[in-house]
Amino acid sequence: MSNENTNEPQDKAVDEEVAREMEGVPEHLRDKDGEEDAADEALEEALASLRGDLEAAKQDALYARAETQNVRRRMEKDIQDARNYAATGFARDILSVADNLARALDAIPAEQREDEKLKGFIAGIEATQRELEKVFNQNGITRIAAKGMPLDPNQHQAMMEIPTDEVDAGTIVQEMQAGYMIKDRLLRPAMVGVAKKPD
Repeated sequence: MSNENTNEPQDKAVDEEVAREMEGVPEHLRDKDGEEDAADEALEEALASLRGDLEAAKQDALYARAETQNVRRRMEKDIQDARNYAATGFARDILSVADNLARALDAIPAEQREDEKLKGFIAGIEATQRELEKVFNQNGITRIAAKGMPLDPNQHQAMMEIPTDEVDAGTIVQEMQAGYMIKDRLLRPAMVGVAKKPD
């Protein structure tokens, strides 16, 4: 006797029990194999669509977060630049005061510097110049090195060429107007005379 025949009464009993339980269930709610497969397929498609939508939403959220961080960084940089360079216009204007003080001191003849009546006056101008340089340094304004340096077009503006054998061609031999930087930006180029080989 085969196993199929021994299991037959058991299978029949299960089928009868399922049929009894299904008697009270309306026809449209009863599971049918074809409809069940179609429902499973539709459910899988809906899940796949939802997964795709979720992945797209995650990507959009990541892009939005990255863009927000970029905007915040740009704003922080703009604020920092505004703090660092807000005084640029004022600093350019005040450079003419520094130039005039330097010219005034350079124009004083040596014999007048020894005159007792003028010593206090000259000392006052020198003190004013030192105070102005101190304020410049506190605000990140520094003088550009020029005389004896090679010409740097980013910091120096060559106004003339001076024939000489004493230094290499392209070396600055005269400074007509001092140049200044504010932090790492050029405030005003130094106006200079540059050495060239004599004809």
